[in-house]
Amino acid sequence: MRYFSAQYVFTNDGPPLCRAVICTEDDGTIISVEDTKGHLMERHSVEFHNGIIIPGFINCHCHLELSHLKDDIPGGTGLAKFLEGVTSNRAREVKDQLREMRSSDKKMATEGVVACADTSNSAVSFELKSNSVIRYINLLEVFGFDAAKATKRINEILNVAKEAEKYEVPYYIVPHSAYSVSKPLFMHIGKLAQNNKINSIHFLESDDEKKFLVEHSGPLMEAYRKILSPDAVTDPASDHISVVLDLVTRSGNLILVHNTVIEKHQITELKKRDNIWYCLCPNSNLYIENQLPPVRLLLESDCLIVIGTDSLSSNSKLSMLSEMITLNQNFPEIDVSEIIRWATINGARSLGEDSWAGSITPGKKPGLVLISDCDLVNMKLLPQSVARRLI
Repeated sequence: MRYFSAQYVFTNDGPPLCRAVICTEDDGTIISVEDTKGHLMERHSVEFHNGIIIPGFINCHCHLELSHLKDDIPGGTGLAKFLEGVTSNRAREVKDQLREMRSSDKKMATEGVVACADTSNSAVSFELKSNSVIRYINLLEVFGFDAAKATKRINEILNVAKEAEKYEVPYYIVPHSAYSVSKPLFMHIGKLAQNNKINSIHFLESDDEKKFLVEHSGPLMEAYRKILSPDAVTDPASDHISVVLDLVTRSGNLILVHNTVIEKHQITELKKRDNIWYCLCPNSNLYIENQLPPVRLLLESDCLIVIGTDSLSSNSKLSMLSEMITLNQNFPEIDVSEIIRWATINGARSLGEDSWAGSITPGKKPGLVLISDCDLVNMKLLPQSVARRLI
């Protein structure tokens, strides 16, 4: 058995505990949590840490296979230019991709990520994931704006799914976004995803998306004109809400990723569907659009919030703590305990992994993360705060 304590312990089963003692099996299974009421007597066997202990992080949106694109795509150019950059730069020798993915996987694990919803467009990451200490839920992402190629796109992702089965990694087939999937392709995806436990879609990341769907113009339309053949058959959805309510399967939880430009009336409309989770990737939003999502509006609207890192093509690191620091600094009125819940128990529930993860509860094996160098008086995260996995 092992014993851990810190200035504060956030179990997610109640308020933060001052100098509580966590008892675990050697494999990390929680045996008990002792509330000392702040009066921790010196014990030889207790590992005491100056900081706060929380459950392991749940990264609800990542693109591990894009790790080799770090620093390749300029920031602040807007969504359309960013997507053009990803398309033109993503081809790289597999050995380079694997090296960078291994590095990213190791860093995420060291900093406390225990589960990750990872978007995959190919099978290149599956062998690595099958041997990782992180539990990866693979979201096999389909995109294709040319309706005439819908069947081709489906066959391509089915080949990726066969590789996922070969490596015995969990997967779900999902659409990329409202603006990158034709209606016929949405229909194909819906048939394959009708029993999904987890669904995900990039959602309202930029005002360019609205302009594209409503007016069929703007930077995204210009980007498509560069890659579509003259005889391409375009049949896009009319708006984001109809995509969620009518085209994405109703089964399972749905993670809406980014939500940078979402508005009150859209949130209200989306309440017609159950089990929606709003994923925040603030550092990616700042990198691409220099804009943050309306976090206060999401909170006031009682939305279920989770956190993701996105990829190294749009972020300097895959750090859940870095995302939390950005949120804590830009929205200081939000209690840090709330942000911790978004990064842990909410993420676990959204991915259906809360039977073992998300809270420091007897019987669970959630991992323990120490956050040090934070403001313990005002309970704030600081730019220099550090996250380290304890077990």
